[in-house]
Amino acid sequence: MKPGAAPAASAGAAAGAPDGAWLRVHPASPFVRGWVALAAIAFFFFRDSFERMLQGGPLVDERLADRAPWLLLGGGGLLLLTVLGYVLSWYFTRYQVADGYVRLNTGFLFKQQRQARLDRVQAIDIVQPLLARIFGLAELKFEVADAGESAVRLAYLRMDEARLLRAAILARAAGAAPDPARPGEAAAEAPEHAVLTVPPRRLVGSLLLSEQSMFVVVGGVASVVLSAFTENRSFYLFLIPAVLGMVAAYWNSINRGYNFTAAISPDGIRLRYGLLDTQAQTLPPGRIQALRVSQPPLWRIFGWYRIQVNVAGYGGAGSDGGGSSRTTLLPVGTFPDVLTMLSLVLPDPGTTDPVGIFSAGINGLAAPAGSPAHAPADTGPDDGGFVTTPQRARLLAPLGWRRNGFTATGTALLIRSGRWWRHLVVVPHQRTQSMALEQGPLARRFRVVDLVLHTTAGPVSPRLVQAGLDEGRALLDDQAARARTARKRQTSEHWLDQVRALAADPAGTEAPSSTEAAASTQAPNSTGAPSSAEAPTNTDEPANTEEPNRQDDRQHG
Repeated sequence: MKPGAAPAASAGAAAGAPDGAWLRVHPASPFVRGWVALAAIAFFFFRDSFERMLQGGPLVDERLADRAPWLLLGGGGLLLLTVLGYVLSWYFTRYQVADGYVRLNTGFLFKQQRQARLDRVQAIDIVQPLLARIFGLAELKFEVADAGESAVRLAYLRMDEARLLRAAILARAAGAAPDPARPGEAAAEAPEHAVLTVPPRRLVGSLLLSEQSMFVVVGGVASVVLSAFTENRSFYLFLIPAVLGMVAAYWNSINRGYNFTAAISPDGIRLRYGLLDTQAQTLPPGRIQALRVSQPPLWRIFGWYRIQVNVAGYGGAGSDGGGSSRTTLLPVGTFPDVLTMLSLVLPDPGTTDPVGIFSAGINGLAAPAGSPAHAPADTGPDDGGFVTTPQRARLLAPLGWRRNGFTATGTALLIRSGRWWRHLVVVPHQRTQSMALEQGPLARRFRVVDLVLHTTAGPVSPRLVQAGLDEGRALLDDQAARARTARKRQTSEHWLDQVRALAADPAGTEAPSSTEAAASTQAPNSTGAPSSAEAPTNTDEPANTEEPNRQDDRQHG
């Protein structure tokens, strides 16, 4: 599918129905969703009979022989009512893609309609639980901004229908114009280019070297020591729930992170993962609000990193762990893998040395006090352009003051922190919603301040800690100006329209793209998809120019 030329037909057209028609999900959908209820009914009525049959006894208890017909009649009636409820649920569940919206009607007693604007679609997921995979079905989840849960969930469609519907909605969300010569033709699924995969052994190794494993090992050593000194073996009992919880967490992580694959297409970033329950995510370009690269201490042995993101509509991690996997852009990867994913999220890094900037952000450390001004770049005073905590506040963070810092490129603000647990947070300028300066009593004493950037709910909380008071104030004003300028370029919610507007005016170039500088350390981004790195930016078009909300708390001593 080529942007601007591919038809954006709806799912109705893809399925042979007229555009905008109301369609139904697969007839087996309620049974796939509600198989637990059927299994519970069968277990309740046939458990005793099954146990007697295994013991060689009669199928029906002799004491209940007189009431067997009534029991069978009651069980059959309950089963019939359950099946009838499933059939009615399927019959009254319909969906439509028309007029820039995807709509879903459900319920036969209590009706409900949910709808999502296509130009506000943040991500589309294809989910296949194990039972749905057996029947070749899939569930579509449409995430929109400001939705605490999936705005629209279509469960279930045939896998090929789900893919066509996703392609059609992504085409409309991107702003692709229908082909006048073939108005009824469905949008084909866009081609993709795989950029990386996570080997299973690396995933298992990352779990063994995770923080949970370290805590369990420390707890085991403490139990052995206490048992040896007190001659009380009951300390081992405290390890049982910890080990069981760790095994469950390991299985959940392996089940959700197995066979992790990242690819790029004109639709956006595509992620696939899962062992028993598989999931395929599609993140349209520019929908990621914030990104965090983190490295636990034990992962430094192999140079592994994790990337998590905030996406509007995803929210935080769910109780079942699904939210955590959906907000993970890279469960475990090497530094070249990190650069590859950063190039997909931020095609134009806004700097001529992206590798140096991101290297300093992830692994950099400011020079200790008294170092010469000509120190190497990775340990020098300027530290790749990062402004760190002033030396006068080193007592507040004896280990982290040389790591805590920030820098800004032409397209994003970078915030790093942590000496042992290293973190680098990247926030695109146009995604800055509001900011606040915070300062406590000790911070006023040392004349430092924290800058908080407010973004959508998620695992990433952008916060610059213990910046100098003057540097924090200057960053507040400068970041507000950068965000205002970046938002001038965003004249439409359709990402494809944004790229066309940028390509239309080459004179508005603000900073050249530098993703080619990292080509030697990452996979090529040869997707054919338009990106801001391929075209200059125009900052002169009138658009949304309001300044981010700045909550400036300038208390100081």
